[in-house]
Amino acid sequence: MHKNTVFVIAAWTVLILGAAWAASQAIDPAGDKAAEEYLAAAEVKGAEQLTGPSAVTNPYKLTLEKDGVRKFALWKDIDKAERGRPDRWQYEIAAYRIDRLIGLAMVPATIERRYKEVRGSMQDWAESRMTLNVKNDKKIPVPPRFVFGWNRSTYLQRAFDNLIGNEDRHGNNLLIRDDWKIILIDHSRSFRTGKRFTDELIYTEKHREGPKPMKELPRAFVEKLKGLTAETVKAAVGEYLDEAEIAALLKRRDLILAEMDRLVKLNGEEATLY
Repeated sequence: MHKNTVFVIAAWTVLILGAAWAASQAIDPAGDKAAEEYLAAAEVKGAEQLTGPSAVTNPYKLTLEKDGVRKFALWKDIDKAERGRPDRWQYEIAAYRIDRLIGLAMVPATIERRYKEVRGSMQDWAESRMTLNVKNDKKIPVPPRFVFGWNRSTYLQRAFDNLIGNEDRHGNNLLIRDDWKIILIDHSRSFRTGKRFTDELIYTEKHREGPKPMKELPRAFVEKLKGLTAETVKAAVGEYLDEAEIAALLKRRDLILAEMDRLVKLNGEEATLY
């Protein structure tokens, strides 16, 4: 076979695999700019403060309107630290930007915006069919035709939470759409810097709730992780993460890559990377 033909076939293969991975994600990143512009410019028409066990940061559900279009957004201004464990609105924006930097597209568009003259994060309201808690409590099975994609989305969720050091993923902040794609919200308790979050990953076979490995991940995703540097992360997150938080993120990145190397040796490359 002519070498040019081989090159063309390889190039198309990469494009097809990349397109397939992008199509598998929960959110269309092409709409980010429009979503961010809407969140920044829309007028606040109403507000409801959320309370209760599933809204411990007491965020606001805002009703927005721009050019006759009404939408909801989630706004929070939490910024505190208890026992050295920060809970900050700034991390919501950082999580969104990291999500897009690595091509994940599972976190809704999130920007900084003032509400009542207070700085905070404003996130596009994520419509969903149910939370993971509802799925588990009602024992709702994943329809057979969606099981394959559901499993791969779950592994991506684990990889993302491993990367950002998110210790607060639970059944109420993992949302499930009608097509069984996963949406991830609530990241104000992420980006930990302690040794517990830089010496080991949260999601592995040793997870406290039982084995929760990153069984298989997209090759393109892993390559994105490899390309992260302190400079590229800083350029993406701006003022929302400090140097220690960025350094901790890169340490976790190295742990993820080491874990994927281990899984490749254990299960084979074809069963680990796609």
